[in-house]
Formats: sequence, structure tokens, C-alpha cells
Amino acid sequence: MDNKDLIKGTVTPIVLALLREQPRYGYEIVKVVNSRTNGRFEWKEGTLYPTLHRLEAEKLIKAEWRDADTGKRRKYYLLTRRGETELAKRKEAWTAFSEAVSMFLIGG
Repeated sequence: MDNKDLIKGTVTPIVLALLREQPRYGYEIVKVVNSRTNGRFEWKEGTLYPTLHRLEAEKLIKAEWRDADTGKRRKYYLLTRRGETELAKRKEAWTAFSEAVSMFLIGG
């Protein structure tokens, strides 16, 4: 089954949730998502970066350059207070949505 449509609707809340844990750079986000989902979500940079740019424009996240252990500079993304509020709203909406869908798929 192709899960692209399902995954598409989860990119924003997943990114916000990961940034709530700690600041992260783009490729790190991709690696964490792929790892935590055991490869079920195979994100690529092309999936992530448009979302990061949109979230930054909406002031839900902000970016800052930091020195990495390798000596290179990386762009880290951080969750803003506005982003925290948005994440709480999306978490509430997701809970209600998943409960409603479960009524059909599982029964209830």
C-alpha cells in the first residue's frame, strides 16, 4: 500500500514534535524519522526542506547556524513558542481524528 497521502499529513506535526525535543539540523530530522518509524516513513530532503521553509516563514520554527563537531557549520531548527502552541493544537486534532477513524477501522 502506498502511504504517501497518509505521511503527507503528518510531516508538520512530526517536525514540530522532534524540534520540541531538541534543536536539530535537516538531515538529522530525516535520519530520526526513518529510524523511529523503522523505515516506514522514508523521508528525503525533498520532503522535509519545503516544510522547514514554510514553518520558518510561519514563525513556528526558527533557524540558527551552529558549528558541528566536524568543523562545518550546520543550520539548526528550533521550535518557537508559537510552534509549541501549534503543536498542541495539532496533537489535539490528531487525537480526535485518529479516534474517529478507528471507529470505522476497528469498530466502535
